[in-house]
Amino acid sequence: MDTTSPSSFDAAPAPPPLPLPPPPVIMPTRTSPPRKSRGWMIFAIILLLLLGISVLFNIGHFVDRIVHLDGMRARSSGPRLDEVVVEDTGASSKIAVVDVDGIITSQLERGGVNLVDLIKAQLKRAEEDERVKAVILKVDSPGGEVLAADEIYRAIKAFQKKSSKPVVASMGSLAASGGYYVSAPCQWIVANELTITGSIGVIMSTWNYRHLMDKVGISPLVFKSGKYKDMLSGSKDPSEITDEEKQMVQDLINQTYGRFTNIVAEGREQVRKRNDGQGQKLSSDWTNYVDGRVLSGVDAFKLGFVDELGNFDVAVKSAKKMAGISQANVIRYQQRVDLADLLGLFGKSDARAVKLDLGVEMPKLQAGQLYFLSPTYLR
Repeated sequence: MDTTSPSSFDAAPAPPPLPLPPPPVIMPTRTSPPRKSRGWMIFAIILLLLLGISVLFNIGHFVDRIVHLDGMRARSSGPRLDEVVVEDTGASSKIAVVDVDGIITSQLERGGVNLVDLIKAQLKRAEEDERVKAVILKVDSPGGEVLAADEIYRAIKAFQKKSSKPVVASMGSLAASGGYYVSAPCQWIVANELTITGSIGVIMSTWNYRHLMDKVGISPLVFKSGKYKDMLSGSKDPSEITDEEKQMVQDLINQTYGRFTNIVAEGREQVRKRNDGQGQKLSSDWTNYVDGRVLSGVDAFKLGFVDELGNFDVAVKSAKKMAGISQANVIRYQQRVDLADLLGLFGKSDARAVKLDLGVEMPKLQAGQLYFLSPTYLR
């Protein structure tokens, strides 16, 4: 007899639970990184540039202030000059070249030094150097201010007298009017055949704009202490300029012109004395050619205004001969430009100065001032 209970027989073990499906994998959405803007980089570069310019400006202003406050002490030693060898022959003797280039003026130029002071400093350096046996004045100038030219003339004359070293003028393409004035005291004058020289005379000019004022309805009001105080005024009606006023101005011109012709006669006479009668003698009619006309080198030689025809090399040979030497190094004194000068450019500004580039350098002429200036430059 089967004693097994049917209920226990029919019951089956419960199946294991089915595993749960894995959770869905959520992939992150790939997004491109935000594009970085370059604007801040450009802004930073511009800011750094502005900061750098500002620093240079302040440094330049500081240096310029120091130079200004200590100007008297700086000027006592004159311009800073470096000796540059132009031609090295291995000789111990030297010939120094001093340039008179461009308009002869007393206006301040690079480094706060004018042409007159620069030439004086170069002559002083040549005088103090015992190895310098002669100086070549290399002239390429249409002339310029009367007083500036006269200062250079006096400096050359004093240099030769004090140092007993000859100065030879070497005329370039243009050595007219004031360019000849500064050459006159030299112990020897060399000109190229094609040199434009002469133009011995004086000029003064001014502008009269009264008619223009009348056209626009402007009337001048002049208060003066004497009747001649406004004799060169540009606002004065030409009909009001008396013959007496014109004669006074002409007398001033004639006095300066007389000084010029005396310089020429004296200079040519001294050349023959210093060189034992050698050198060109002024022609008997030379005064007929000092009426402001320009001369070629050939004509100037025939009339006795120059002593020799040739180029710069001829002038060097003549300088050696007069100095009594056979070989010499040719040198020049170059004005030094250092960091202070460069930084000074950032520390200076002049809002009143406007430069108009016309392709040529125009002379800075001032109305009512006397000039030894060639008409070829005033065209």
